Amino acid sequence: MDELNEDFPDTDLTMVIGANDTVNSAAEEDPNSIIAGMPVLRVWKSNQVVVMKRSLGVGYAAVDNPIFFKPNTAMLLGDAKKTCDALLGKLKQHYEE
Repeated sequence: MDELNEDFPDTDLTMVIGANDTVNSAAEEDPNSIIAGMPVLRVWKSNQVVVMKRSLGVGYAAVDNPIFFKPNTAMLLGDAKKTCDALLGKLKQHYEE
């Protein structure tokens, strides 16, 4: 994770698919969180973050994820596979024109 975390500040866009606890900023920003100190991917340090999840529900640790509400994060709710397939289709269509 450390190697990857070094890259996030220089990353234009990070797409998070279905993850919750492994990208939860509360692990580093909230010393009172039950996940405080847990190693996480610091995706919130990217310029933009798109999180694909079925809902805004909590993950395995049952902890709210503050990145969902950060100004650089967009939530794309729904079935992640269908969403990825649709995005890929649009990208292919765009670049074939």
